[in-house]
Order: sequence, then structure tokens, then C-alpha cells
Amino acid sequence: MVARGHEVHVMAPAASRKHGTWTEIHEGQEITAHRLLSWRWYPHDWLRFALPWRIKQNSARVIDAVKPDVVHFQSHIVVGRGLSIEAQKRGIRIIGTNHFMPENMLEFTLIPKAWQEWAIGLAWKAARRTFGRAEAVTTPTLRAAQFLEKSTGLNGVHAISCGIDAQRYAPNWQPRNENRILFVGRVTGEKQIDVLLRAVTKLPAELDAKVEIVGGGDQLRNLQHLAQELGLADRVTFTGYVTDEELRDAYHRASVLAMPSIAELQSIVTMEAMASALPVVAANAMALPHLVHDGENGYLFEPSNPDDLAAKLRTVLEASPDEYRALKEGSIRLIAAHDITRTLSTFESLYRGEPVTDPVTDSTPVALPE
Repeated sequence: MVARGHEVHVMAPAASRKHGTWTEIHEGQEITAHRLLSWRWYPHDWLRFALPWRIKQNSARVIDAVKPDVVHFQSHIVVGRGLSIEAQKRGIRIIGTNHFMPENMLEFTLIPKAWQEWAIGLAWKAARRTFGRAEAVTTPTLRAAQFLEKSTGLNGVHAISCGIDAQRYAPNWQPRNENRILFVGRVTGEKQIDVLLRAVTKLPAELDAKVEIVGGGDQLRNLQHLAQELGLADRVTFTGYVTDEELRDAYHRASVLAMPSIAELQSIVTMEAMASALPVVAANAMALPHLVHDGENGYLFEPSNPDDLAAKLRTVLEASPDEYRALKEGSIRLIAAHDITRTLSTFESLYRGEPVTDPVTDSTPVALPE
């Protein structure tokens, strides 16, 4: 949005004890960041949260200083709640986007299992109140929109892809010289990386499949121990967090992306892999079927089922060169519908109060290299 000439302010919890207003550079563009005093949530390995009892005061202060034309919140929890309340008081247009999934929250709440269903109900009631203040509500995919409507009782939720700049991810058309399975993302429970490791033990030995886990999180040590228990320690690499350039190299090294997560409202990682011309094997859960089409750019497997995941990985890794290239080309075709320019244009229309048609998410023919 900054590159399009808009003035953008971001209000979010501070990433450390230092808080205040300053300029930050993201993807080469300058934005004004209003970083709020935050506390660390220790059950999570890095999460910090703004203080709920100060959020209305902080929201009013920032809104009155900035005088925005529109407020767009990305979460109904704490900051989104405060901003929506204060923006509504001032008659400022509000857009809300949901990325919330209970599976992404419960693991770090310390709520006893018997109370979790009750807690989820309270969370969705809070979401209903906050999103109810917005003139337009969005979420990344059609399935996520339907999920949000069912969970909150809201209607007319727009499915608008988060979008990626596909030009940042160059396809690698070189022949494979090894079988390397890649996972990228937070190393947490809902990602079900353990299912991937168990699936690898079921692949034929002659495939000599290697696994690369890119990312960090609270389950890293547990998964390292599991890899040892499964006899995979010499075939699994845990890289931790990497730079953007190192991530692009990882996509180029890989033969296939495995995404066993059951809680993806879109999966930016899957889109990055597709833009890198990688076939994808993903859980048939939430938004992943919108990105992965069976036999076209990869395969879907039954969630939490290592046997089915192994079978689908084997189909990709044992594909003939022509079949494998067809899967790579399928990823390039399907990612065209998630161009960031389309996403930005749609949000600009929402900000102006104009009616929008949700972006097309079907595959779009594009020119492929010879």
C-alpha cells in the first residue's frame, strides 16, 4: 500500500520492552509503527501481547494523532478490539480481516481440556462483537469465510487472498538430483510435523528421502528427539529461522513441499512454494484444498494420517520426469490467481466503500517456460 502512494500506520505490540512510535522499513517501504507496551506470553516461545486494560486509551491516542480514513484490523483480539471501538465512535470506516483459528490458540492458553470448548465459544462471541463493528469483513479463502460465518453468525464475509509477490520466487526447472521433502513454518503442534516424520519412515529405502524443516517454535526439541527415535536423525535437517534468500534456496533444493498442518486459513508458505514451481502434498483441511488440486499441482492426504501422507509423497517422488514437470507447471498456473496486485486493488475498493467482487481463485492459464 505504501508503494501505491498511501500513508500507512501500523499499531501492534512492541517486540521487546521498548515501545513508542517510530519509522520501520518492511519490504523496502517505510511505515509508521506505533508499538505498544507489551508483555511476554511465556507458554509461547515468542508471542507478546498489548495490555488489554490500556487498549482503548492507546487506540484513541493513535487514532486522534493519525486521523485515518480507514482502520483495518487483522485480529479481533486486544488491538483489533480497541481500534474498532474507538474508530466506530469517531465514524471512521472499519475493515476487519480474520486469521484466527482455535487450534492456533489453545495450545498456548494453559486452559484445561475440559474447558476448551467453552473457551472457544467465548472467543467466537468476542470475534462476533468486534467484527460486527466493521463495514466489511474478509478472510483469505472461501472455506475460511464459510468457517467464520458459521462460527460467528456473520454474513457476507469476503474471501480475499493474502496474496504474494510471485516474482520474488523464481521457479527452478533443473532436473532433480535427490529426493528432498521440505516443510516451512512455525514448529508448533497444529502444524503436525510429527505426522510428516512418521510418514517418511514408511517410504521405500531406495528413495533415500531427506527432510528439511525450516522454521522455529516450541516443538523443535521434541521433534529432534522424535527424529532420533524414528531412526531419521541423519536424514532430517532442522534449519531454524532463515533469511529470505536462504528460504528461496530451500525451495529450490526441495523436490516437494509437505504441509501437514490442520489449521491453515491460507498458507503463505504453500503459495511461496507454488511460485517456486514446487509440487505440494498437503492435508485435506481448511484452506489447503483451495491451493492444492489433486493430480494438478500435488496431492491432498487425509489429515493426521502418516500412511496416506507417505503414499502421496511417494506418488510425487516416483513420478516420471514428464509427470513431475506437469505438477510443477500446475503450481505456477494455480498461483496466478493469488497475485498481490489483485489483492491490493480489492482492498483499496473496500477502503473507499466501493462494492467488490471477491477475487477469482480458480487456476488461470499462464505462459510456461519451454
